[in-house]
Amino acid sequence: MHRSVLPRMAALAALALGFADPAAARTVQVEERSIDEVQAAMTTGGTTSVDLVRAYLARIAAMDRKGPTLRSVIAINPDAIAQARMLDAERKAGRVRGPLHGVPILIKDNVETADRMATTAGSLALKNNVTGRDAPVVAELRRAGAVILGKTNLSEWANIRSTRSMSGWSAIGGLVRNPYALDRTACGSSSGSGAAVAASFAAAAVGTETDGSVVCPASINGLVGLKPSIGLVSRRHIVPISHSQDTAGPMARSVRDVAVMLSAMVAPDPGDPVTAGAVRRDYAAGLSTSALSGLRVAVVRPAMTPDLAARFEAALAVLRGAGAVLVDVTPPEAKGLGEAEFTVLKTELKADLNAYLATTPAAVTTRTLDQVIAFNRDHRAAEMPFFDQETFEAAAATKGLDDPAYKRARAMALRQAGAEGIDAMLKTANATVLVEPSYGAAWPSDPVHGDQYGGPSSSEWPAVAGYPNLTVPMGLVRGLPVGLSFIAGRLGEATVLGAGYAYEQRARARVAPRYRATADAGPGLDGTF
Repeated sequence: MHRSVLPRMAALAALALGFADPAAARTVQVEERSIDEVQAAMTTGGTTSVDLVRAYLARIAAMDRKGPTLRSVIAINPDAIAQARMLDAERKAGRVRGPLHGVPILIKDNVETADRMATTAGSLALKNNVTGRDAPVVAELRRAGAVILGKTNLSEWANIRSTRSMSGWSAIGGLVRNPYALDRTACGSSSGSGAAVAASFAAAAVGTETDGSVVCPASINGLVGLKPSIGLVSRRHIVPISHSQDTAGPMARSVRDVAVMLSAMVAPDPGDPVTAGAVRRDYAAGLSTSALSGLRVAVVRPAMTPDLAARFEAALAVLRGAGAVLVDVTPPEAKGLGEAEFTVLKTELKADLNAYLATTPAAVTTRTLDQVIAFNRDHRAAEMPFFDQETFEAAAATKGLDDPAYKRARAMALRQAGAEGIDAMLKTANATVLVEPSYGAAWPSDPVHGDQYGGPSSSEWPAVAGYPNLTVPMGLVRGLPVGLSFIAGRLGEATVLGAGYAYEQRARARVAPRYRATADAGPGLDGTF
């Protein structure tokens, strides 16, 4: 670990140990408890928000840098106890803001909070990025009564620096480990949020996605995760990649918890014009176990391993049993979609990151993408021990948002993923929602070769189109979680949450992590001789 990071990690451990009163922590059970459960315990007086904060921090202290050593939490909020005390006082005075009142949550460390924590995106270049401002999405969660417990580790720069990266690694936080098999990836740039919630380090967390970074870590860590429609959740004061595709999204252990989080996160933000039409609503109120009855569902069957295919078929049987009408569809070819998307991401990265860096405090000396690239070269041992920054360099060479090639790529990608992709498949099936495997099982974390994955992924089309993608656990493959994606058209959040909830309540497929050293490969590795 780079020497300059040691004080921050030491402070994290000290804060966690200092806040975690063992006597208090023993009386509060937080493992695998839902938002409703911890809220009910506070309502009846069985616990307080302060007790919950202490219990979660005790668990983080015992398991994140010790024990399984998940490295999922990158910073602890020094004001968490004070926030919890204030919310306990409000409750005592008869004011309860809603279902998140006093509930501790974690925020991905590319999302700004006004607390005394830096927003680093995992990079040493931003280790002094203490802005003192809340991203609007954090302000909305705080307004709803959530306690900001801390920040989660992530793939550095949200996994956009290199095409040969190792998911879950950052120079500041190290490598996030998967709670189901510690040698496996926690996936995606929201890896810390996924591992932390799976390990019950908080009731829920905020991740961010450009393409896969909520859906993949949620699926691979046995969680529910929602990548919302572009335009529902503000992107302001979040370290950006692409204004066309970036969004924050909730991650939790149940569909209801995700719906509660989303209800607090959605709001119009005058500083992010794309959210002008965002309407606040209670997404949890409409959840019903009968949501699948008579619902027409388009089914995509990608190439997959026999184990994953068996899980998918079992999930489809659950959908049929709940009354869904399943219609197989074949995705169109969408030739060139990946290349067009990459052109958009590179071009917008340069413009959007330069605009963001210009707003950071004077203590941040990297004010442009070019300066970040130079910083990484100057700090190669700490910043690039495993992979380089060729995507950053390619982004730096792009020609700006007025480049005709960029505009053509965006128009083509949007058309192929939306009107000619998801929309066309739903129309062919006369369906409201589309399902497919979210991802396959987690691959090994490999610092030599980087991410090695060639299995199915549900993320690209809804990410490019700006449509919702909800992943819900559909069980284990050799001890590793896999998820089922529910995808709908733009602003179809209520549809995917309803279908996902009805499936979840019938399937009951989520299994808590066991923190095994490696995946359960079964017999046969030693042969018979």
